[in-house]
Amino acid sequence: MAGQDDGDDSRAARRAAVLAAGSAVLGRQLTRPESLRDSEWTVVLRCADDAGPDGGRGTVIVKAYPPGPDGEHGFAAEATGLAVASDTGLAPQLLAADPGSQTVVLSDLGRAPSLADALLGSGRDGAAQALLDWADACGRLAVAMAGREPWLARLRREQAGREPADASLAGLRQRVLGVAGRAALAGVRAPDGLDADLAAVAAAVASPDYLVFSPGDICPDNNLLTQGGTRFIDFEESGYHPAFLDAAYLRMPFSTCWCAFRLPAGLRDAAEDRYRAQVARIWPLLADDSTWQRGVRHAVAAWSLSSMWWLLRRALAGDASLEPDAVAAPCARQLMRHRWQVLAAELEVGGELPAIAAMARALLAATAGWQASELPLYPALR
Repeated sequence: MAGQDDGDDSRAARRAAVLAAGSAVLGRQLTRPESLRDSEWTVVLRCADDAGPDGGRGTVIVKAYPPGPDGEHGFAAEATGLAVASDTGLAPQLLAADPGSQTVVLSDLGRAPSLADALLGSGRDGAAQALLDWADACGRLAVAMAGREPWLARLRREQAGREPADASLAGLRQRVLGVAGRAALAGVRAPDGLDADLAAVAAAVASPDYLVFSPGDICPDNNLLTQGGTRFIDFEESGYHPAFLDAAYLRMPFSTCWCAFRLPAGLRDAAEDRYRAQVARIWPLLADDSTWQRGVRHAVAAWSLSSMWWLLRRALAGDASLEPDAVAAPCARQLMRHRWQVLAAELEVGGELPAIAAMARALLAATAGWQASELPLYPALR
């Protein structure tokens, strides 16, 4: 019991510190904190703002990041991304930010379900429409932010005191280039030509072509389905990157998420078309099928290979649920094999990156003994 009490005391002290930091940066006392997330990564509170400028009894969201380089990057991306995106109507408004305590204060968009809630729940038509609306909103956010890259870069330089590196894309490239070592954990040797294929995928990730703004982590639980439409609420990896990296979230689907199940092919394609129609307003060449398909396949390769850094060790250890407390979640082996199946099929259809496709097939053969069942459709779409 003593250990539990110590943990409870530590969490209470941490929440009190975040409440104090939010009050200080906003310049008025916040009260009645409600914990929305309390993890080693971030603390998120909904707080009463009784002394707000309108004299009302409103609420705000306070989010604090941990010390260290990762926390600094997350805070900087969130604070500057929201500063530039606050007027789009697709994100919370940034009310205040403090680099010292790495705390941001945001407008409260209220209590609403997320796309994950819709897909993991019931009601096929509602879930399908939520996905289409979400894809359209991703594209509309990109359109609204077109041309603002210099503004975002300036804010990040001012905050960092130097030219900031894009840690998220750099990390993705490094994981792609080092994936042969991950495959070796499953007993699969690198096929001939793998280095060249990996270099091509890493170059696509870092390409300056077809850049769009993205919140970064667009998993289906990082949004709210409000009465006014989809709103994105997590900007801790926000920035400009090739549009294909977001499109791949629909084709795979949901490249970095624990709550990933299959989408019906027709709905998946319709959602991808919604996103593509929007970003083609910025980059008309994305209407060309050869350009689009090649770009999305390279992005599918990037995210699939990257997933081996967090999924493969868990899958090798066993087939446990990726989120035991969730109503529905895939098992590690199910999702890992699904990633390889999608990757191999995409590359073989396009006749691209043959060494990566061969590695994916070899990984599937090496793990056939897992006897993992096929990844099912999202519960609401079954």
